[in-house]
This record gives sequence, C-alpha cells and structure tokens, in this order.
Amino acid sequence: MTSFSFIHAADIHLDSPLSGLEQYEGAPVEKIRNATREAFKNLVDTAIERKTDFVIIAGDLYDGDWKDFNTGLFFVSQMVRLQKANIPVYLIRGNHDAKSMITRELKLPDNVYEFSTRNAETVVLSDFGVAIHGQGFAKRSVTENLVKNYPPCKENYFNIGILHTSATGREGHENYAPCSVEDMKEKGYDYWALGHIHKRELLHERNPVILFPGNIQGRHIRETGNKGCTYVEVKDGTIDSLEHIPLDVLRWEICEIDAQNVNQLDDLLDVAREQLTELYDEAEGRPLAVRIILSGATELHQQLLAERDEIINNLRSLALEIGFGDIWIEKVKIRTTGKLQMEEMKTQNTPVAAILDFIDEASRDSSILEELLEEFSDIQKALPPELKQGEEAFDFTNAGALKKRIKEAEDLILYYLSVTGVEGK
Repeated sequence: MTSFSFIHAADIHLDSPLSGLEQYEGAPVEKIRNATREAFKNLVDTAIERKTDFVIIAGDLYDGDWKDFNTGLFFVSQMVRLQKANIPVYLIRGNHDAKSMITRELKLPDNVYEFSTRNAETVVLSDFGVAIHGQGFAKRSVTENLVKNYPPCKENYFNIGILHTSATGREGHENYAPCSVEDMKEKGYDYWALGHIHKRELLHERNPVILFPGNIQGRHIRETGNKGCTYVEVKDGTIDSLEHIPLDVLRWEICEIDAQNVNQLDDLLDVAREQLTELYDEAEGRPLAVRIILSGATELHQQLLAERDEIINNLRSLALEIGFGDIWIEKVKIRTTGKLQMEEMKTQNTPVAAILDFIDEASRDSSILEELLEEFSDIQKALPPELKQGEEAFDFTNAGALKKRIKEAEDLILYYLSVTGVEGK
C-alpha cells in the first residue's frame, strides 16, 4: 500500500438558511445568507492547498430540493476547481438530498463519483491501494441497517466505508440507517466516513476509525462551536493522523453567565465582557452569533425581569463594542431565581401577603388557572402578532404558559416592593 491523504466532510447543506439572526437589526444578512457556500469554498481551498489525494462527502450535500439551478451550478463550479487540481470526489446522498428529494439534476464533472442509491457498491483506487464502499439514500426516510449489505473488505487494500447514519441514535437527529459500532467493525474496514450527525464525534479510535466529522457550518444556536472537516493522512496503509480543520465563516456560541455572586448590574456586565471577549478570541476573527443565558440564584433576579429590555440592549451594546461589530446577540435568556424571603413576606398581615397567597394558590389549583384563562381570553386576542411568536411569546391559552407568567408576576411584585422599600427609607 502507498501513502496518501483524504478529506472527510459531511452535511454541507448548501444554501441552507441560517436562522435566528435575520430579523436582528444590524445583523450581517449577506454573510448569513452565503455562509454555507463560503464554508464549502474553504473546504475546496483546503483540499487544493494540502494537495489532498481525494475528498469524501458523506451525505447531505444539499438541504433539499433546489429553488433554482444556482445551488447545483455553484457545486459544479467548485468541483471543477478540484478537477483542475486532479482531486477526485466520492459522495453519497443523505436524508436531505436523497434521490427522491432532488428533482433537478445537473451533469457532474468527471472527477465526481456518486455512489448508487439502490445498493452498496465499491470503487477501487488502484494507485493508492484503496477500496471505497458506499450507498446513498434513495428516499428521505431510510430505516433499515444499510451496513449489513455493504461489501466485504477487499484484501490488501485500505478499505473505507461511506455511510449516512444516526448510528445508535443521537438526540436531535432522525434515526436513519441505524447501526452499531460492532456492525461496522464486523466489515473489517479501516475507516468509516460517517455523516448525518452535525457534531464531531469519534465513535472508534482505531481498527477501524469510525468518525462523524460534523457539519462544516453551524446554521443555528443548536449547532455551536468549531465546525469543519477531518483531514486524514495514511502512511504505508496505516492511519497516521486525524486533523480537524475549521471551515466555518460564522460561529454560534452559548455564553452562560452565573449571576449567583453578582449583586450589581455593572458587575454582571463586567462578567459578560470577560466571557464574550474569551469567545471572540477563540473564534479567531470569525463573526460570532451568541446566545446569553443568565442563571443562578441572585439578588438581581427581580431587577433582571423588570428591566429586561434595558439589560438586553446593554448586552447587545457590549457585544458590539467587544467584537467591533462582529458579535451579534441572538437571544438573551433569563433563567435566574430570586433570593428574597417570599415565605416570610407571605406570613405578614398585609395586602401584599394576600396577593402572594393568591399567586401561590393559583399556581397549584388548576380550576383557578382555568378561570384565569377565561378572563385573559380577550387579552390574548388583542395581542399584536409579534407578541404571540417565539420562545418568549405571551400565550394565555394554556395553563402551563400561564403558570410561568404568574411566577414572573410574583417576581416583579417583589422587585417593585424592594425598590419602594429602599426609596422610602
């Protein structure tokens, strides 16, 4: 066997829209719109610069049927770049670009080989002593174990299996082409190039290497962190190194701030500054989309709820300052809890205690909640559409949502009482 290198990528999702930033004023709409294309260009650039011997794409090159031919033409243009560099590409279809999903077709350049969707097949690269086995998805939902029908390993060759699969199942991903590590090991291959799971994960370290490289560009807040491909070097028929290469052009991150020991808003902003600066440095010049989560039991809890808009805008302003316009706050989630002694206040013979008692009883009594839902039905109808959408939407049509709002009302009452108490001293 000779020595060679290849790139393993998956889940390109060309022209998939990034979600969560488009409606935020000042967001880089053009950069968001072109992110998957730019990340794919980075993939091709890397293959050419490193003089990679071949490229593997393990499914979901596309994000479903094309709106027009531009998506396909862009892919062809990038494959032509690889063709000029004498770099072949081997790909399979996944659930998003299954044979049944893509109605438009373009003839691919000669350097691109697409594996059959009807059955598993083998391509032999004699110059490198490599045998590549693969099968694409004929339809979106493939529930059978495809590995069982993959060809046996080719003796005295370096065997690679390309497979789009959920493996043994992963949260947030459909359970397509399920199989186990043992199923894959039984084939005797040297490397399994997997796709479908968008987070990089090494399922088996050696003999064989079984790897999800993750997707090349995060598309929303559930796809955080460094995204890219895996560069594999093989020396004398043995895997010598696996290198993750970042390709993303815009990165998503979650910044969780523990407010437990923070007593002043200025101190909270100082903590946010420190953590946002660290994330920005780690992104190495890439624009960042960040969700901030404020958590912990803190004396600031009621104030955070009462002054939510002001605090969120202060955090947005801080992000703009730190990133010179390259950090956008996707959302701020307030998940703190209060430290005020509510039980003590409830024992006092005051109108406030009566209100708190009612709130406590309502949160536990479904009949009271139902009565409140009837009372609030007119309010729900009168709400503008923008207040009825998203995770923080007002919804007075079910008891669960109302319970949450009742708790917030209690917190706000306690906050304004504390402010009044301070001002009255």
